[in-house]
Amino acid sequence: MNLKNYYWYFESALSPKLCAEILKYGKSFNTETAVTGNVSSKYKDNQLPRDKQGRIILTAEDQKDLKKKRNSDVTWLDDKWIYKELHPFVEIANINAGWNFQWDYSESCQFTKYSTGQYYGWHCDSWQEPYKRQDKADPTDGKIRKISMTVSLSDPSEYEGGNLEFDFRNNTDWDIQQRTGFKECTEIRPKGSIVIFPSFVWHRVKPVTKGTRYSLVMWTLGWPFK
Repeated sequence: MNLKNYYWYFESALSPKLCAEILKYGKSFNTETAVTGNVSSKYKDNQLPRDKQGRIILTAEDQKDLKKKRNSDVTWLDDKWIYKELHPFVEIANINAGWNFQWDYSESCQFTKYSTGQYYGWHCDSWQEPYKRQDKADPTDGKIRKISMTVSLSDPSEYEGGNLEFDFRNNTDWDIQQRTGFKECTEIRPKGSIVIFPSFVWHRVKPVTKGTRYSLVMWTLGWPFK
């Protein structure tokens, strides 16, 4: 799909006070190792095995595969007050960027911590097929991720590296990590800034080289494109 705008941004859109509230709230929960779709899809309904403390249990092979792509820690937030703050930006970006995608639901927000050395390699947020849930009353059943959002919760002085980059060519015929000409999304760096983009756009978070980078990610879902 060719687009005029591959992302839309709002610089310092969330106040420092709100960022602090989200940070404090996100840090109040235990984090877990972030996984990728190719790992979770090995398990029925993407339900990863866990121990008695609720921690994810991965085989040595899965851990090895995971580290090729991703190394970060996450927790999940699905509070109405957070959606209330974020949804208006999705609505505005969807119109102003000219996408006009149909969407009607948001998954749990991913509160992500990137410590020194952590990263997330090239990926896109959308899956090849719509979600298939055993419970057909599940609001995600039959839908796909359409619009992704990343919110910067850290001040750029608190970390180095960790840059968000885009690849707008959306071509996986060869190893995209060998290409050049990626777009560094500098607009996300100011604290409270928001970047919104179609979920099929390829992107990555480069390794943090110093400090810690916190972000909040949200995906909005809708019916498959027609």
